[in-house]
Amino acid sequence: MTVIEIILLLFGGMPLFDSLCHAFGTAGTGGFGIKNDSIAGYSPYLQTVITVFMFLFGVNFTFFYYILIRRVRDAFKMEEVRWYFGIYAGAVILLMINLVSNGYDFLESLLHVTFQVSSIMTTTGYATTDFNLWPEFSRGLMVCLMFIGACAGSTGGGIKVSRLMILVKSALRDIRKAINPRSVETVKLDRRSVDEPVVKSTSVFFATYMLVIALSVMVIALDGRDIVTTFTSVVACVGNIGPGLGAVGPY
Repeated sequence: MTVIEIILLLFGGMPLFDSLCHAFGTAGTGGFGIKNDSIAGYSPYLQTVITVFMFLFGVNFTFFYYILIRRVRDAFKMEEVRWYFGIYAGAVILLMINLVSNGYDFLESLLHVTFQVSSIMTTTGYATTDFNLWPEFSRGLMVCLMFIGACAGSTGGGIKVSRLMILVKSALRDIRKAINPRSVETVKLDRRSVDEPVVKSTSVFFATYMLVIALSVMVIALDGRDIVTTFTSVVACVGNIGPGLGAVGPY
């Protein structure tokens, strides 16, 4: 996949050194650019190629393994991958509605939105625009994507989609059990029951994750910065995102 990306970037006129750096930065979801404006100075074609590969490297690699051994149906049956696709699509649609309704150009917004959602959700951290200047709803949604992260079994960071699924399904199960205490409920992923120790460890991970963020925000707040800068800088560091908002925005 990295080699294919390098070839496609070269085909778009990107120099070899730039292609290598950006392909490696995409594959490892590291996101270090070699220009001050990250990816903004490159053509829409090159931005689109990087968008696609950032998204692909955020997918669980088991998905690609199933594709390689020609079990395509099993690949698309992976529940985590379907959630990942759905979250990405939902975020793009909501951001587009918010930006266009605020007077942003449709095509330009589509290019930036698909790129930035892919970049933030996979914790790559590349940028093509200063999303710190977007409307408040869009900025808030970008912060939510920082928490979600990519799939388990990918090169991305964040909480991971699989853990999010377990947390959501566990919460819904507990609500149903509170309504009907006699019901027997289990958390299932890919139609298989998840062992209770796994559900518990996921909850402990999430609680620890949020506790680290809370304590870190208190420490960073001693620097006297505004809460947006303080909070998003911590979230960006803990989730290996890269850019945040405020003084730690992409630009």
